[in-house]
Amino acid sequence: MHLSSDQVVDLIVVGGGPAGFMAAITAAEKGLSSVYVLEASSKPLEKVRLSGGGRCNVTHACWNPRDLIVNYPRGKMPLLGPFNRFATRDAVSWFAARGVDLKVEADGRMFPVTNSSESVVNSLRESAIAAGVKLFTKALVEKIELLNKKQFFVQLKDQRSFISNSVLIATGGHPSGRRIAETFGHSIIRSVPSLFTLSIESDWIKSNSGIALDDVQLSLITTQKTYKETGRVLLTHWGLSGPAVLKLTSFAARQLYYDNYKAEIIVNWICVSDEEANSLFNFQRNSNPRKTLGALPLCSKLPRRLWLGLLYQAGIDPDTRWSEFSKKLQKQLLTNLVNSHYKTINKGPYGEEFVTAGGVELNEIDFVTMESRLQKGLYFSGEVLDIDGVTGGFNFQHCWTSGWLAGLAIADSSH
Repeated sequence: MHLSSDQVVDLIVVGGGPAGFMAAITAAEKGLSSVYVLEASSKPLEKVRLSGGGRCNVTHACWNPRDLIVNYPRGKMPLLGPFNRFATRDAVSWFAARGVDLKVEADGRMFPVTNSSESVVNSLRESAIAAGVKLFTKALVEKIELLNKKQFFVQLKDQRSFISNSVLIATGGHPSGRRIAETFGHSIIRSVPSLFTLSIESDWIKSNSGIALDDVQLSLITTQKTYKETGRVLLTHWGLSGPAVLKLTSFAARQLYYDNYKAEIIVNWICVSDEEANSLFNFQRNSNPRKTLGALPLCSKLPRRLWLGLLYQAGIDPDTRWSEFSKKLQKQLLTNLVNSHYKTINKGPYGEEFVTAGGVELNEIDFVTMESRLQKGLYFSGEVLDIDGVTGGFNFQHCWTSGWLAGLAIADSSH
């Protein structure tokens, strides 16, 4: 379809991702007759398609808005109002009404029952078509100017142009949307990687790659603050990964950036105090005196390979019987178990594919409508804002919420 400046569109949505589609569908279903989505790439909703290993982690089974907001390192309090209007339960109902039922997994993540992100992508695309939304791909917006007090002139890189009564910027982490925001006077918080793994200076960790362990306690010491997290950790050939590490780096993202990703991390592999660990040692010594340390780990949660690695790290022969295990060796092993110190040397690989911290300054946005406080008719939703959540479906939930609020407000403003 050819676009020309003779056309006056009710709403232009810049960005064909989850937030943009939600806003466009909502605005069209609420009565706007002309809603265009401009996607710079040839693949709209690609992030949705690829997320969750192709399964799409749509949201998280966190039903109370006050519980929900604690999963956002940036944007926590501004999201409380929006989540009281459209949160997890609303997203679940929204998708169910459009043929996508969700299921809850043990860790709270919610996926389509089909286990396929195509279900979500198809639902969004079909809902957009049914509502009359027009999608344009390979449509990179080069600039947006205020044509008069009520309308916007939008020009694409290929020189196509048109006029719109309202504009929504939903470009995610792509710099184009933030550049447009700056032209309207918005402040931009510099984007830095968030939700990434950690590269660790430890041959011992790397030699134990592939081991996953639940309920590991982590303390990340940066130059300004110590961050703590407990959860599942995966040992990799570069360092540490897993949900607990991703959550930890999410909250520490900006400080780690300033520290050039150099920090100290303390690992408590069994998530117990020194006293509790000593009690476990005494129990094994008294209950299984003839067993060897190598044959009987300290507790059932320790994978045997990791336990053997800890023994070797402490210089302890795994053939030592529990009855022969000295207090001196116990003290050394205790340190390795509950107070292991490692140096981080960088982000792990693939960090940038997750989420970024940064974007449009939140004080410049009205979180009732998602409209700019600096320019009437200009709206923002999704990751273009300085909001990011931890892993588990929280970033998509923010996209559904902010997109729905923006679409509703834009439709209301046109009446």
